[in-house]
Amino acid sequence: MPLLEQVKKTIQRYRMLGSGDAVVVGVSGGPDSLCLLHLLLRLRDEYDLKLHIAHLNHCLRGAEADYDAAFVDQLAQEWSLPATVESIDVAALAEERRLAIEEAARQARYAFLARTARQVGAQRIAVGHNADDQVETILMHWLRGAGLAGLRGMQPVSKVQEMRLGEEEKDVGQNTVDLLLIRPLLETPRSVIEAYCATHELRPRFDRSNLDTTYYRNRLRHELLPFLETFNPRIREVILRSASIFTADYAYLREQASQAWTKVVVAECPEAIAFDLQAWRAIALSLQRSTLREAIHRLRRSLRNINWVHVENALEILQAGSTGMTATLPRGLEARLGYDRLIVCNVGYVEPPPDLPLMEDTELLLPVPGQTPLPGSDWSISAQVLERQTLDEQALRQADPWQAYLDFCVTGSELRLRTRRTGDRFRPQGLGGKSTTVQSFMINAKIPYSWRDRIPLLVSPSHVLWVAGWRIDEGAKVTNRTQQVLALAFEKQSGE
Repeated sequence: MPLLEQVKKTIQRYRMLGSGDAVVVGVSGGPDSLCLLHLLLRLRDEYDLKLHIAHLNHCLRGAEADYDAAFVDQLAQEWSLPATVESIDVAALAEERRLAIEEAARQARYAFLARTARQVGAQRIAVGHNADDQVETILMHWLRGAGLAGLRGMQPVSKVQEMRLGEEEKDVGQNTVDLLLIRPLLETPRSVIEAYCATHELRPRFDRSNLDTTYYRNRLRHELLPFLETFNPRIREVILRSASIFTADYAYLREQASQAWTKVVVAECPEAIAFDLQAWRAIALSLQRSTLREAIHRLRRSLRNINWVHVENALEILQAGSTGMTATLPRGLEARLGYDRLIVCNVGYVEPPPDLPLMEDTELLLPVPGQTPLPGSDWSISAQVLERQTLDEQALRQADPWQAYLDFCVTGSELRLRTRRTGDRFRPQGLGGKSTTVQSFMINAKIPYSWRDRIPLLVSPSHVLWVAGWRIDEGAKVTNRTQQVLALAFEKQSGE
């Protein structure tokens, strides 16, 4: 089948182009990009395309790179196409950002293409990756320990917004929501592309750096793949076929992970994502990995690769660990185990306090009767004394944990409200008069650690009478002998 027809089928299968699309074509000057540009020119009228050439000089090959830029500029003039040609010192960028040369070049190249697309109003960026590039990419990902996402290789159509461009995202990330990267030659072998160039008398530039086996990808291309072909001459077809299977499996797992996400995530903000711990531990291992990775990606969108060791070490802790344990995750993230929640967050993240009557480290006199506001909050506490006979048993068994009825004869009127102190003890109602420290009670009651120093305690000169929101002291409960009842209630002010 002629290459033009094959590429048209690829474009149609993946819906790469629509009528009237403006397309930025990344042109390095090599055979792949030159072939791609020539094919798109032949399809221009059929699709009513508006083509714009973009070339970035990485400044890595001295005069040869300058000649490539001049070649592309001259080509644009000869073919009457608009062009944007820029240069960037990739070596300096790599050193500044502590990246490998290949990764720095990738980030710079795609950021440049995205900026160019934004400037010219294009909806698509077309690049010349071919089937042999795909084989090399899949093999490279496998050797580095990728999962299904990496073993799919490059996708025919992908969102530029999801390409994780590191620092470059600050510049282009907000403007790439609808911008797509397309690869019309992804199913075309390199040999077919080179034959096409020869047939149409295209004279691409030759990049000598493609022969340099100090680059990881070049070693795969020139050393490993030929060696693998001695075991199976059709190894490239095998790899591409496997990638097709992985792509379908990955799509299914992503759908399952998306459904699981909605079931297990209970809160999300730019600094943290919280999971229902019981629900998360109940899902399949594959989905635990997926949701954990998704949380990392959402909190660190510029992170391109998540280390397998980080995820597996975290899973070992999170699946069976106890409250308070943490697991280290990449780029300043950690996972924390609470009583009922698993939180993936920035190291040092402090959960915002809930909308509860919590206190700072202070002590308040509590007039009886009276209304006392809690400093720095919208809450107050009311105190009044009622005759026992005016309250029925149902009222005394109120469901609101932030209300309490106590024997006024026991509590007295010399009352204060404060937070816990070392050595505080009381006898929680329902434990048969057994005494325990407030600290032990809070641990057993599974009060979140970050709340414990802010829970209000009602105290008399000699007793802790109420751990507000949880339990009163056994000795202060209302009994048949009680004559007067101290009624306490935390109330939120309307703010008017």
